[in-house]
Amino acid sequence: MFVEPLKKFDKTLTCKPDKSVTHRAVMFNAMLDCGRATVKNPLISADVLSTTDCMKRLGAQIEVGEKTIEIVRGGIRKNAELDCGNSGTTMRLLTGLLAGCEGREVSLYGDESLSRRPMKRVADPLRKMGAQIDCIGLTPPLSVTGAKLKGIDYEMPVKSAQVKSALLLAGLFADGKTTVHEQSKSRDHTERMLRAMGASIEFDDKKACVVGGAKLHNVDVEVCGDISSAAFPFVLAAGGEGGRTTVKNVGINPTRTGIIDVLRAMGADVKTENIVEGFEPVADVTVRANTLRPIVVGGGLIPRLIDELPIIAVLCAVASGESVICDAAELKVKETDRIKTTVDMLTALGVEAVATDDGMRIYGRGRIEGGGVVDSCGDHRIAMAAAVAMSLSKKGGTLLNADACAVSYPDFFGNVLGLKGEE
Repeated sequence: MFVEPLKKFDKTLTCKPDKSVTHRAVMFNAMLDCGRATVKNPLISADVLSTTDCMKRLGAQIEVGEKTIEIVRGGIRKNAELDCGNSGTTMRLLTGLLAGCEGREVSLYGDESLSRRPMKRVADPLRKMGAQIDCIGLTPPLSVTGAKLKGIDYEMPVKSAQVKSALLLAGLFADGKTTVHEQSKSRDHTERMLRAMGASIEFDDKKACVVGGAKLHNVDVEVCGDISSAAFPFVLAAGGEGGRTTVKNVGINPTRTGIIDVLRAMGADVKTENIVEGFEPVADVTVRANTLRPIVVGGGLIPRLIDELPIIAVLCAVASGESVICDAAELKVKETDRIKTTVDMLTALGVEAVATDDGMRIYGRGRIEGGGVVDSCGDHRIAMAAAVAMSLSKKGGTLLNADACAVSYPDFFGNVLGLKGEE
C-alpha cells in the first residue's frame, strides 16, 4: 500500500487496549478452576487470540465478544499441542505456567518468526527449579512435562519481563520462595495482577519474590490503554509541523512510560491529565509538536520502552542532529532483528542511519525525504513505524506486508491515519 504524507496531524483518539495486560488477564484467570471472570476492554488481536486459543485447548471455557472476554470456566485439564502463533508472550509465559502443572504434557510451537526466537533464557532457569523441558536447539518448538518444582534465587542475565513472568508463574506451584533479581526493572503487570489474585508476592525496583502454595482467586480486569500503541500517534503529533494529539485512557504504569520521558527530553510538549490511580494507572495524554533535539537512549530506560524503539527511531529522524540508541541488543531477538529492520526502514526512506552491536545511530535532518519501499518483514511494529515515517515524510512511501499490524493494532490504518488499510 502507498502511504501519503500528512499535511497536519491533529486528532483525539481513545487508546487501544493494552496487549500485555490482556494476555495476562486471560491466561491467569483461565488457569484457575475456581470461578468466572470478565476481561473488559480487551485487545482483540492475533497475539491475544493465540493466548485465548491455547487456554481453551488446555481445558478452559472462554467466550470472546466484541468488548469482553469471558472466562466461563478455567483450569488446566488437558494435554495439548499449543500453537502460539507469533506471540512470544504466550509461549514464554505458558512455559513457566505449565512447568509446575504435574501430570500435564504439552508441546508449544509457533509461526516462522516465533520459531527463531530464543527460549533457552526461559528453559534454563526453569530447569533449575526442576522443570522438565525438551527443546531441540535454542528455539521452539519445545515440550513441557509438569513436574514438582522448588523455588530458586535467580539473577536475570537479560532484561525481559517475559522471562521474569515465566519464573514467577512457575513459582506459584513451587515449594518455597522464588526470587527474581533484575538489572533494570522491567514491566510489572504480572506482579500487579498476581497480587490482586491473592498471590504471596512482593516486588520493588530490583527484585520480585513469590511464595508458592497461595490460594488464588479470579479477578475481573478492565484493561487500560496500551502506551506502546499510543506511541504512534504521539510521534505523528510531535514530529509534524503544528501537530497535536490527545490519546485518552493511556496506561501510565511507571515501568512503561519511557516513551513519555523521551518525548519530553527531545523537546515535545507533553501533558498528562485526568489521572486515575488503580490496578493500572491511566491518564489522558496530550502531545504537541515543538522543535526536536537529538537524544541518547540507553541504560535503565531501555526496559521501559523496548517495544517503542522502532517508532522512537522515527522521532530521532525528524530531529536535527545525531541520536543514539544503545544497550538494546534485545531488539535482535524480537519478531525480527529490529536493529536491522529499523535501520533498513529508515535508510529506504532517505534517512542516514547506521546499525551498531546494541542499537543504532540516526542522523536526523529535521524532515524525512521518503519515496522508498519498506517491507515490514511481518513485524507489526516495523509496519506501523514505517507508516508513521512515511506520513511525516516529504514524498510518502510504499509499505509491503502492511497487514502485520493486526498482531497488536488491527485497525491501525483507519484509526490513526484515516486510511482503508492494505489494498
